[in-house]
Amino acid sequence: MKRGKKYTEAVKQYDKQAIYSSADAIELVKKMSFAKFDETIELSLKLNLKKSQIVRDTLVLPNQFGAEKKILVFAKGEKAEEARAAGAIYVGDTELVEKVRGGWLDFDVAISTPDMMKDVGRLGPILGRRGLMPNPKTKTVTMDVAGAVAELKQGRTEFRSDKTGIIHLAVGKVSMDSSKILENVKLVVSEVLKRKPADAKGDFVETFVVSSTMGPGVKVESKFGDKE
Repeated sequence: MKRGKKYTEAVKQYDKQAIYSSADAIELVKKMSFAKFDETIELSLKLNLKKSQIVRDTLVLPNQFGAEKKILVFAKGEKAEEARAAGAIYVGDTELVEKVRGGWLDFDVAISTPDMMKDVGRLGPILGRRGLMPNPKTKTVTMDVAGAVAELKQGRTEFRSDKTGIIHLAVGKVSMDSSKILENVKLVVSEVLKRKPADAKGDFVETFVVSSTMGPGVKVESKFGDKE
Protein backbone atom coordinates (compact mmCIF):
# COMPACT_ATOMS: atom_id res chain seq x y z
CA MET A 1 0.00 0.00 0.00
CA LYS A 2 1.33 3.41 -0.97
CA ARG A 3 1.91 5.73 2.00
CA GLY A 4 1.94 9.51 2.12
CA LYS A 5 5.10 11.57 2.41
CA LYS A 6 4.49 12.50 6.06
CA TYR A 7 3.95 8.88 7.05
CA THR A 8 7.10 7.85 5.20
CA GLU A 9 9.10 10.53 7.00
CA ALA A 10 7.67 9.46 10.35
CA VAL A 11 8.71 5.84 9.83
CA LYS A 12 12.32 6.93 9.34
CA GLN A 13 12.42 8.08 12.97
CA TYR A 14 12.48 4.59 14.49
CA ASP A 15 13.48 0.96 13.97
CA LYS A 16 10.36 -0.93 12.84
CA GLN A 17 11.76 -4.23 14.09
CA ALA A 18 12.85 -2.96 17.52
CA ILE A 19 10.85 -3.64 20.67
CA TYR A 20 10.48 -0.72 23.09
CA SER A 21 9.31 -0.20 26.65
CA SER A 22 5.81 1.25 27.00
CA ALA A 23 7.24 4.63 28.03
CA ASP A 24 9.63 4.82 25.07
CA ALA A 25 6.94 3.63 22.65
CA ILE A 26 4.57 6.38 23.77
CA GLU A 27 7.27 9.02 23.32
CA LEU A 28 8.00 7.71 19.83
CA VAL A 29 4.34 7.66 18.83
CA LYS A 30 3.93 11.25 19.98
CA LYS A 31 7.10 12.30 18.16
CA MET A 32 5.96 10.66 14.92
CA SER A 33 2.42 12.10 14.91
CA PHE A 34 1.96 14.46 12.00
CA ALA A 35 -1.77 15.10 11.55
CA LYS A 36 -3.17 18.61 11.98
CA PHE A 37 -5.69 17.31 14.52
CA ASP A 38 -5.04 15.87 17.99
CA GLU A 39 -4.52 12.21 17.15
CA THR A 40 -5.81 9.43 19.37
CA ILE A 41 -3.24 6.99 20.78
CA GLU A 42 -4.33 3.36 20.71
CA LEU A 43 -2.88 0.12 21.99
CA SER A 44 -3.36 -3.24 20.29
CA LEU A 45 -2.82 -6.50 22.18
CA LYS A 46 -2.75 -9.76 20.21
CA LEU A 47 -3.75 -12.46 22.67
CA ASN A 48 -3.10 -16.18 22.59
CA LEU A 49 -6.70 -17.38 22.66
CA LYS A 50 -8.62 -20.37 21.41
CA LYS A 51 -11.28 -19.63 18.79
CA SER A 52 -14.07 -20.01 21.35
CA GLN A 53 -12.45 -17.67 23.91
CA ILE A 54 -13.16 -13.97 24.34
CA VAL A 55 -11.51 -11.59 26.80
CA ARG A 56 -14.00 -8.88 27.69
CA ASP A 57 -14.69 -6.49 30.56
CA THR A 58 -14.95 -2.81 31.45
CA LEU A 59 -12.63 -0.37 33.20
CA VAL A 60 -12.31 3.30 34.09
CA LEU A 61 -9.09 4.84 32.81
CA PRO A 62 -7.34 7.01 35.42
CA ASN A 63 -6.79 9.83 32.90
CA GLN A 64 -9.74 10.78 30.74
CA PHE A 65 -9.84 12.29 27.26
CA GLY A 66 -12.42 13.02 24.60
CA ALA A 67 -16.00 14.22 24.79
CA GLU A 68 -18.45 12.94 27.39
CA LYS A 69 -20.62 10.10 26.11
CA LYS A 70 -24.33 10.50 25.45
CA ILE A 71 -25.94 7.95 27.77
CA LEU A 72 -29.36 6.38 27.16
CA VAL A 73 -31.20 4.40 29.84
CA PHE A 74 -34.15 2.07 29.28
CA ALA A 75 -36.00 2.11 32.61
CA LYS A 76 -39.39 2.71 34.23
CA GLY A 77 -40.67 4.56 37.27
CA GLU A 78 -38.25 5.04 40.14
CA LYS A 79 -35.29 3.67 38.18
CA ALA A 80 -35.99 6.11 35.36
CA GLU A 81 -35.91 8.97 37.86
CA GLU A 82 -32.61 7.67 39.29
CA ALA A 83 -31.12 7.62 35.77
CA ARG A 84 -32.21 11.20 35.09
CA ALA A 85 -30.83 12.38 38.43
CA ALA A 86 -27.50 10.68 37.68
CA GLY A 87 -27.17 12.58 34.40
CA ALA A 88 -28.41 10.24 31.68
CA ILE A 89 -29.25 12.25 28.54
CA TYR A 90 -32.12 10.02 27.36
CA VAL A 91 -34.39 7.98 29.63
CA GLY A 92 -37.54 6.05 28.79
CA ASP A 93 -39.26 2.68 28.41
CA THR A 94 -41.36 1.26 25.57
CA GLU A 95 -41.71 4.59 23.74
CA LEU A 96 -37.92 4.96 23.70
CA VAL A 97 -37.58 1.37 22.46
CA GLU A 98 -39.92 2.18 19.57
CA LYS A 99 -37.98 5.35 18.79
CA VAL A 100 -34.77 3.33 18.44
CA ARG A 101 -36.60 0.71 16.35
CA GLY A 102 -37.53 3.55 14.02
CA GLY A 103 -33.86 4.28 13.34
CA TRP A 104 -32.96 6.91 15.94
CA LEU A 105 -29.45 6.29 17.29
CA ASP A 106 -28.19 9.62 18.65
CA PHE A 107 -26.44 8.13 21.70
CA ASP A 108 -23.09 6.51 22.52
CA VAL A 109 -24.00 3.90 25.13
CA ALA A 110 -27.19 2.21 26.32
CA ILE A 111 -28.11 0.91 29.78
CA SER A 112 -31.17 -1.14 30.67
CA THR A 113 -32.80 -2.42 33.82
CA PRO A 114 -33.35 -6.22 33.69
CA ASP A 115 -37.14 -5.87 33.51
CA MET A 116 -36.84 -3.82 30.30
CA MET A 117 -34.72 -6.40 28.46
CA LYS A 118 -37.74 -8.28 27.10
CA ASP A 119 -38.50 -5.14 25.07
CA VAL A 120 -34.92 -4.01 24.52
CA GLY A 121 -34.04 -7.49 23.26
CA ARG A 122 -36.08 -6.78 20.13
CA LEU A 123 -33.49 -4.13 19.26
CA GLY A 124 -30.74 -6.75 18.92
CA PRO A 125 -30.40 -6.46 15.11
CA ILE A 126 -30.09 -2.66 15.42
CA LEU A 127 -27.98 -2.23 18.54
CA GLY A 128 -25.97 -5.43 18.31
CA ARG A 129 -24.11 -4.63 15.12
CA ARG A 130 -23.22 -1.20 16.48
CA GLY A 131 -21.93 -2.51 19.79
CA LEU A 132 -24.69 -0.68 21.70
CA MET A 133 -26.71 -3.61 23.05
CA PRO A 134 -26.97 -3.60 26.86
CA ASN A 135 -25.20 -6.62 28.34
CA PRO A 136 -24.70 -7.84 31.92
CA LYS A 137 -21.04 -8.60 31.11
CA THR A 138 -20.37 -4.92 30.47
CA LYS A 139 -22.49 -3.85 33.46
CA THR A 140 -25.03 -2.16 31.20
CA VAL A 141 -27.91 -4.42 32.29
CA THR A 142 -28.31 -3.50 35.93
CA MET A 143 -30.66 -2.29 38.63
CA ASP A 144 -27.98 0.15 39.75
CA VAL A 145 -28.63 2.55 36.88
CA ALA A 146 -27.36 5.54 38.86
CA GLY A 147 -24.04 3.80 39.53
CA ALA A 148 -23.71 2.71 35.91
CA VAL A 149 -24.41 6.22 34.62
CA ALA A 150 -21.92 7.71 37.09
CA GLU A 151 -19.15 5.30 36.01
CA LEU A 152 -19.80 5.91 32.33
CA LYS A 153 -19.68 9.67 32.88
CA GLN A 154 -16.31 9.12 34.59
CA GLY A 155 -15.11 7.35 31.46
CA ARG A 156 -15.89 3.67 31.94
CA THR A 157 -15.09 1.87 28.71
CA GLU A 158 -15.23 -1.68 27.41
CA PHE A 159 -12.38 -3.76 26.07
CA ARG A 160 -13.05 -6.90 24.05
CA SER A 161 -10.98 -9.23 21.93
CA ASP A 162 -12.13 -9.49 18.32
CA LYS A 163 -12.39 -12.63 16.18
CA THR A 164 -8.63 -12.64 15.65
CA GLY A 165 -7.88 -12.34 19.38
CA ILE A 166 -6.86 -8.67 19.24
CA ILE A 167 -7.92 -5.99 21.71
CA HIS A 168 -7.87 -2.43 20.33
CA LEU A 169 -8.40 0.37 22.82
CA ALA A 170 -7.85 4.12 22.79
CA VAL A 171 -5.66 5.18 25.73
CA GLY A 172 -5.11 8.89 25.18
CA LYS A 173 -4.43 11.82 22.89
CA VAL A 174 -1.11 12.99 21.47
CA SER A 175 -1.55 16.26 23.38
CA MET A 176 -1.71 14.47 26.74
CA ASP A 177 1.22 14.22 29.11
CA SER A 178 3.13 11.01 28.39
CA SER A 179 3.00 9.91 32.03
CA LYS A 180 -0.81 10.03 31.96
CA ILE A 181 -0.96 7.96 28.78
CA LEU A 182 1.43 5.47 30.36
CA GLU A 183 -0.81 5.17 33.43
CA ASN A 184 -3.74 4.34 31.14
CA VAL A 185 -1.68 1.78 29.21
CA LYS A 186 -0.51 0.05 32.38
CA LEU A 187 -4.05 -0.20 33.73
CA VAL A 188 -5.38 -1.70 30.49
CA VAL A 189 -2.59 -4.29 30.33
CA SER A 190 -3.05 -5.15 34.00
CA GLU A 191 -6.80 -5.65 33.59
CA VAL A 192 -6.36 -7.78 30.45
CA LEU A 193 -3.77 -10.00 32.15
CA LYS A 194 -6.16 -10.61 35.05
CA ARG A 195 -8.61 -12.16 32.58
CA LYS A 196 -6.21 -14.74 31.15
CA PRO A 197 -8.19 -17.98 30.65
CA ALA A 198 -7.22 -20.72 33.11
CA ASP A 199 -6.36 -23.12 30.27
CA ALA A 200 -4.28 -20.63 28.24
CA LYS A 201 -0.82 -21.96 27.45
CA GLY A 202 2.34 -20.14 26.44
CA ASP A 203 2.65 -16.36 26.28
CA PHE A 204 -0.79 -14.83 26.77
CA VAL A 205 0.15 -11.57 25.00
CA GLU A 206 1.76 -12.43 21.67
CA THR A 207 2.27 -8.88 20.40
CA PHE A 208 1.77 -5.42 21.86
CA VAL A 209 1.67 -2.35 19.61
CA VAL A 210 1.07 1.35 20.28
CA SER A 211 0.14 3.77 17.50
CA SER A 212 -1.56 7.07 16.78
CA THR A 213 -4.51 7.61 14.43
CA MET A 214 -2.36 8.36 11.39
CA GLY A 215 1.09 7.17 12.48
CA PRO A 216 2.94 3.85 12.35
CA GLY A 217 2.73 1.19 15.03
CA VAL A 218 5.54 0.77 17.56
CA LYS A 219 6.21 -2.66 19.03
CA VAL A 220 6.22 -2.85 22.82
CA GLU A 221 7.82 -5.36 25.15
CA SER A 222 5.09 -7.94 25.85
CA LYS A 223 6.79 -9.93 28.62
CA PHE A 224 6.06 -7.10 31.11
CA GLY A 225 9.34 -7.27 32.94
CA ASP A 226 11.53 -4.47 34.29
CA LYS A 227 11.11 -2.41 31.11
CA GLU A 228 7.50 -1.67 32.00
